[in-house]
Amino acid sequence: MILTTDEKESPALGLAHFTVLGVPPLELVSLAAGIGYASIGLRLYPAFPGAPFYELPAGTASSQQMRSRLRDEGIQVHDIEFVTIDADFSAARLAGVLEAANALGARRLSVCGDDPDRSRLTANFASLCDLAAQYALGVDLECMAWRTVASFADALDVVSAADRPNGGLLVDALHLSRSGGRPMDLRTAPASLIRSAQLCDAVAERPTTPEALIKEARSARLPPGQGALPLRDLLDELPDGTALSVEVPLSGSADPQQHARANFLAAQQLFASLRQPRTA
Repeated sequence: MILTTDEKESPALGLAHFTVLGVPPLELVSLAAGIGYASIGLRLYPAFPGAPFYELPAGTASSQQMRSRLRDEGIQVHDIEFVTIDADFSAARLAGVLEAANALGARRLSVCGDDPDRSRLTANFASLCDLAAQYALGVDLECMAWRTVASFADALDVVSAADRPNGGLLVDALHLSRSGGRPMDLRTAPASLIRSAQLCDAVAERPTTPEALIKEARSARLPPGQGALPLRDLLDELPDGTALSVEVPLSGSADPQQHARANFLAAQQLFASLRQPRTA
């Protein structure tokens, strides 16, 4: 359980870069700090071919500027986004990204799985964990309904079979729901494997095609507590110490700062509701 009724303070909250992906890293740090976020994620690897990302190579002036900004603003980098482990995956290609992540003090690397060969996918996940460990990073696997690691159970199977001490699970509220999962499914995993969770909300009706699922995930999420997802139940099930962040991608021409602030305030309202006893 993330928060109990007798706790007065809300848990620390991170801002996933995907929420305001058009904001460059230096600006993202100041934006997050000014609103009240405790940490950020950074998109240092393209989620799919042609997707936007930023480069902050270790040892460069841009990396040093970023480290100074993080220190001055009191912000941590929680995770680096976003790697797909597919049939052509090679962990060695990520050495530069992992080195950059380490230089910025990042703690986790977020990945998804999209290789139909489960044994190869598991081996590649294990190989990535081994390489990431050299840079003091953990690796969190996230399910997505349109990929081969489609469900929480799929992700748990891969992480458990890989059996790496720095391997873990990332629970995204939308992906858990759209893959047919329920918050109580988290009880099937050892608490030590659930390292991170991303909060958002959505309408009750599930999209019926892969294309519609992707569109919803990338441009039609709602702020936490403003839709139909069982977020209170999810927060009840998350183990203590789970790193929380908001991931609600900006769509249209909305102002990034206003968008990030609105989602922060929505999350605070959700946390406040956890302090109230449930009604029968």
